[in-house]
Amino acid sequence: MLSLAVGPFALSLHHLLILLALGLASLVGWQLARKGFGSNPEALIFRLFLLCLVVARGAFVLRYWAQYRQDLWQIPDIRDGGFLLWPGLLVSALMALVCAWRRPLIRRTLGWSLASGLLFWTLASLGSHGYQQARHSQLPEVTLHTATGQPVALRSYGGKPMVINLWASWCPPCRREMPVLLEMQKLHPEVRFLFVNHGETAQIVASFAGTTGLDLTQVLFDSQGELGRALGSVALPTTLFYSSEGKLLGSHLGELSKASLQHALETFPAQ
Repeated sequence: MLSLAVGPFALSLHHLLILLALGLASLVGWQLARKGFGSNPEALIFRLFLLCLVVARGAFVLRYWAQYRQDLWQIPDIRDGGFLLWPGLLVSALMALVCAWRRPLIRRTLGWSLASGLLFWTLASLGSHGYQQARHSQLPEVTLHTATGQPVALRSYGGKPMVINLWASWCPPCRREMPVLLEMQKLHPEVRFLFVNHGETAQIVASFAGTTGLDLTQVLFDSQGELGRALGSVALPTTLFYSSEGKLLGSHLGELSKASLQHALETFPAQ
């Protein structure tokens, strides 16, 4: 499972695990404070979480400044998922130590809260990663169709690193990110880009390409959403990154920016 629906919203599994870890840390701190082991660290935990996000975002923007300086309004748009986790964790850990040193009554509750949240997140992330690697050790065995209606097996596209984008022309984020994907397609000829359209006809896609002026190639059609079901993806757009051996390296739920797509492409092993 790569994502799941929560009411009208969709969450990636990675984001869900982070929220669950934050909730567990807050719950542990509240319970310990309730039993008289110290002060309730809930507010501090939330501030440390926000600090981690800000620093992780700032580190990512600095790392990919060449992409963000072209459009500064993209910097606060965290929907592209652009974060460098370790700088955020390091700064938050240092701040937690400072707070614990200054506030003795919160040391025990804060320590156990952060330890429980980080332990849950680490074990759950490792378990999820291992499960995904075992389940998606090769491309899904699904049959898609070309614009002329000819069936084609997805596994026939193996042999080189691949980016698979699940999209539809009625999806606003899909439309916004398409120029970014097409630009990267030209810049990275060593990577195969496949655009798997969900539930639309070739005529609709041709009309979309004509009205937007986009040079869409390597488009396949999935009229029944088989690929999304096989992968456990419930929302559009979803972008998948596969090695040349057909192994799933990562996924991204939602709109990609130039920086976040470049970051994802760097996960491909050197050829």
